[in-house]
Amino acid sequence: MKILITGVAGFAGNAIAKALLDSYSNLQIVGLDNFSRKGSELNISDLTNLGINLIRGDIRSQSDIDDLPKVDWVIDCAANPSVLAGIDGKSSSRQLMEHNLLGTINLLEYCKNHKAGLILLSTSRVYSVSELAALPVKSSDNRFELQDCDISGANSSGISENFPTTAPLSLYGASKMASETLIMDYGECFNFPVWINRCGVLAGAGQFGKADQGIFSFWIHSYREKKPLKYIGFNGTGHQVRDALHPKDLVPLLSRQMLEPDREAPKIINLGGGVENSLSLKELSNWCEDRFGQNEVLSSQDERPMDAPWIVMDSTTAQNAWSWNVKTEIEQIFEEIANHAETNPDWLSYSS
Repeated sequence: MKILITGVAGFAGNAIAKALLDSYSNLQIVGLDNFSRKGSELNISDLTNLGINLIRGDIRSQSDIDDLPKVDWVIDCAANPSVLAGIDGKSSSRQLMEHNLLGTINLLEYCKNHKAGLILLSTSRVYSVSELAALPVKSSDNRFELQDCDISGANSSGISENFPTTAPLSLYGASKMASETLIMDYGECFNFPVWINRCGVLAGAGQFGKADQGIFSFWIHSYREKKPLKYIGFNGTGHQVRDALHPKDLVPLLSRQMLEPDREAPKIINLGGGVENSLSLKELSNWCEDRFGQNEVLSSQDERPMDAPWIVMDSTTAQNAWSWNVKTEIEQIFEEIANHAETNPDWLSYSS
């Protein structure tokens, strides 16, 4: 089997490529990346040493896509993944749409022409910002806990695929939601297999974390380096909760999706660490203090746009349809990041 992984030099693409090659000796991987993410070029030697056909190119460029060799499957990991993208003054809203939507269109045309299957790594941020912000939570033991609510798709197990996807979503979420819709229609109209995996927060060693993306990596590296940290929003408590998923845990599912393209299973599923793999920023700070010693974390009354108190993915559909389960516990993820931080003391500088 021959696979194209877009965004292969990014954290998710890199981890998935390595895990796939660990699992399948007869796999050929073509990797595409424009290396626009600071630090991504550090992954070039590892990728090429694994025998990956690494191509410098941009999914926004139709000519770059047209030059790609024929493959059986495309795993799309290329995106601007920040919920603040296009509205924070640091990135262009048009560039965001070109990366996340125009890039999808170009890949869909490629798949149509070559009859290749497409798997999209989508996001929990396709769910309504206003509905997420309105989730009833209460503070308990340094974190928010979800209370009983009558919002469709929200329960003690997390946010399911039935949670509202009505606007506003954020520009990032809207670009991914539009991509999902196009992917479903292209697959139906032109008869090639498609799968859409809505991922929660991906985390692990080697991630170029920032405050608005890769938060667990950013926090652990910053804490160890005694960099200034701040709880923003929610009265500066740090009680906001996210779940963590290691990208290598995606690989057993991605493999089955490629090997069983006609399987009777939902085309759109949630994948996340779930409640057992969730943590608040305050709890993460406590973990870091135990690991690295004290570091000051300030509290701010400012509010961060598009924020939500509690986002935990309910992966019950994936469990029922594919027997998929999380393998890497959150403690393992944090230890992996911490060990990487200790052996790469200047890691934050590569992505800043």
